[in-house]
Amino acid sequence: MAGRTHVKPPFQATKTGTPRARFRIAIADEHVPGRACEKERTMSEIETPTPTDFIREAVAEDLRTGRFQWVRTRFPPEPNGYLHIGHVKGINIQFGVAADFGGETNLRFDDTNPAKEEAHYVEAQKNDMRWMGYDWGDREYYASDYFEQLYEWAVQLIKDGKAYVDSLSPEEIKEYRGAFGVPGRESPYRNRSVEENLDLFERMRAGEFEEGACVLRAKIDMQSGNMNMRDPVMYRIIHKPHHRTGDKWCIYPMYDWAHGQSDSIEQVTHSMCDLGYEEHRPLYNWFLEQLGIFHPRQIEYARLVLSYTVLSKRYLLQLVQEGHVDGWDDPRMPTVAGLRRRGYTPEAIRDFMDRIGIAKADSVVDVALLEYCLREDLNKRSPRVMAVLRPLRVVIENYPEGQVEELEAINNPEDESAGVRMVPFSRELYVEQDDFREDPPRKWFRLAPGREVRLKHAYYITCNEVVKDEAGNPVLLRCTYDPESRGGSTPDGRRVKGTLHWVSAAHALDAEVRLYDRLFSVPMPMDVPEGEDWKKNINPKSREILSDSKVEPSLVGSEPGSHYQFLRLGYFSIDPDSADGKLVFNQTVSLKDTWAKIEAQSA
Repeated sequence: MAGRTHVKPPFQATKTGTPRARFRIAIADEHVPGRACEKERTMSEIETPTPTDFIREAVAEDLRTGRFQWVRTRFPPEPNGYLHIGHVKGINIQFGVAADFGGETNLRFDDTNPAKEEAHYVEAQKNDMRWMGYDWGDREYYASDYFEQLYEWAVQLIKDGKAYVDSLSPEEIKEYRGAFGVPGRESPYRNRSVEENLDLFERMRAGEFEEGACVLRAKIDMQSGNMNMRDPVMYRIIHKPHHRTGDKWCIYPMYDWAHGQSDSIEQVTHSMCDLGYEEHRPLYNWFLEQLGIFHPRQIEYARLVLSYTVLSKRYLLQLVQEGHVDGWDDPRMPTVAGLRRRGYTPEAIRDFMDRIGIAKADSVVDVALLEYCLREDLNKRSPRVMAVLRPLRVVIENYPEGQVEELEAINNPEDESAGVRMVPFSRELYVEQDDFREDPPRKWFRLAPGREVRLKHAYYITCNEVVKDEAGNPVLLRCTYDPESRGGSTPDGRRVKGTLHWVSAAHALDAEVRLYDRLFSVPMPMDVPEGEDWKKNINPKSREILSDSKVEPSLVGSEPGSHYQFLRLGYFSIDPDSADGKLVFNQTVSLKDTWAKIEAQSA
């Protein structure tokens, strides 16, 4: 690279984070600010881990052969939306591989399209990554940091006769490019002189041309079998302000032009991308070779394909803009913000990523695996509480009026350190409507006229009378209790098969509970016949809001994001919409996969 001295980064690694080690490495690089040489280390001093997948095998081989003397990866999101769980797979690979080899990972925003990018997306993406537990230290960069250098390199290619300004319209460029199996045609502007191209490119930068009037293209091969090599566009004109550079620029680099060169500037050793970029690799290499600059290695891996959802910012944006969801952080969305609001934990998501591993071919991952990882994590950390989603009033007629007992309840049987809490018990209670049947089916072990059940942590009760409203719906159950059954046993040793959760009516807190199902009703929502709208697969019952639920008083003052297991119901998280006087809960995941059961019954 002209005017630049490449200095191999020494390894001075310091562990900075958990659960996976994070490392910071001081390097000498005048193009990356804030770096200084510290202590040189030879490759023999660096512990190389045993490779566990094809990417790590490639990295280990590159270090062994001396292709690279250090390991540096990067995560390059475009700030045109929120990160989703598919991005997390890429983040996990970038940071994980670098950490395993004592390397580092840069965060670099690919901000090359001011028409779609916004500053608040930058902050949202950084917040999501921090919440996930990833630390990039001071290594935060932007493709816009390199606009001037990229422009100079483009000028270099023009001078070398390897780039030209094309005045064809976008439609004509597409036509001239040909198709798969159909060779392209050379633009009539392809053989402009170097002088004319330099003049036109400078005028493009100066803002003399309208959008679409001309572009800068690489001069490669219009006959190539790889469409990406048929004189790809390097720069286009966009007359819109940039969230960082303002109106300084009106020409912006295409991804294929900016990406590899940005990797080179940052001396990234391994540029890992999903399989969609495999056919772009020859172009990635061509640009680097023509410029004669530091040459990273691009490696592709299978992207995440998750059942019952879509993982594309373009399609997720449609869901937001058309009002199918309530924003990027809607708990039904596969965005990191949506998963967080739903009640997912970083630990569960990272466990999921570790379980699916890294593959070379795309395959569909069942969302049930993600839900399994979540249950495994929440089961360990979530306090148990009682909540009644659809309340049915119960009066225990032989319980003393005005009396209140404090009953001991275990907070989490999976964690002894969680201790116990006291739950109030009184004459009037709430139980679930679904836990009562006036005419019970066979093997019904819950409440029914004349049936006895156990109340969790409390007593045995028997239903004696049902009070109904004008529509014939039960609104009150008159019951009696056995005073000697406290704690779940009786002197006569009798047992009951049904155990119900409950809440004392006088002490219950009002709550809104939002129940969620999968956003789409079919495993592969995008698989629709040509001409049909994929959004027809949106599940119309993906959310149900219960506005009159009741929860036990121990939840007063709980903070948004807190996790709980509602006994017998599932895992729930407190939503930021909660306000003084009314808690709002999001259903995070059920206690078991009821969806699979429903599917099996309908098959």
